[in-house]
Amino acid sequence: MVEELNLKQRIISGDITIGVSVPWDATKSLIEDIWSRDGEYHFIAVDSQHSPLVESQLASIFVAAQDLSIPVHFRILHTNMTYRIGNWLDLGASGIEVPQTETEDSAQDAVDYFYYPQVGKRSWGGVTRVGVDQRHLKFPTVDSDRVDYANWWNSFGVLMLQVESINAIENIPRLAKPGIDCVSWGPNDLAFDREANPNHPLAASDEVCIEYAVKACNESGIKLMIRNNDYTQREKYIEMGATVLLERPRN
Repeated sequence: MVEELNLKQRIISGDITIGVSVPWDATKSLIEDIWSRDGEYHFIAVDSQHSPLVESQLASIFVAAQDLSIPVHFRILHTNMTYRIGNWLDLGASGIEVPQTETEDSAQDAVDYFYYPQVGKRSWGGVTRVGVDQRHLKFPTVDSDRVDYANWWNSFGVLMLQVESINAIENIPRLAKPGIDCVSWGPNDLAFDREANPNHPLAASDEVCIEYAVKACNESGIKLMIRNNDYTQREKYIEMGATVLLERPRN
């Protein structure tokens, strides 16, 4: 029997991967309802960049999703808060997205705080971390438990950077540090930047930008996520080369 790929493996392999957004205050029953509306979903997503961040509520979403065996993708508050990635992961997220990433330093900070040694510098702890219960590691007593979980996490968690400017798109090869799985498309902030730089070749259209980004991602060994929002737009963006999509819930 072939073992099912985890979310990270699925994304890295280029399989079409579809996520669905849930509200910041979603209950377990709402998560179940949204998840049931489409048989193609592979993860849920929660946002704090443009939504309230109530960490007790966030933790309840993470725990509920673990009970349902659903990976949770979490977009953090701000680029400059990568130092808090480990804390949010300790609450139970399966993946992190860093918005408005522009520089190699920000990308490296994300890697450092996302992964355990010897890949990164994430601190050890958190009783609601993904996989802790299944691996009987709530109260690890031997070093082998710690190392086993760290190695497991480093091959499980999904780390994503959002590119939302012409400069960021051109920087994709430099942002694609080892450990970065994907970059995500930020169309609205990018639109502001394209309007501010109308003579730049990438200002021509979304299609031109996406084509450039897909090529840069492919050459850098990472994938591109598009917030297509409407499920009817899936094929459009898949044909353009995106392999990860994030949608609003279907009615």
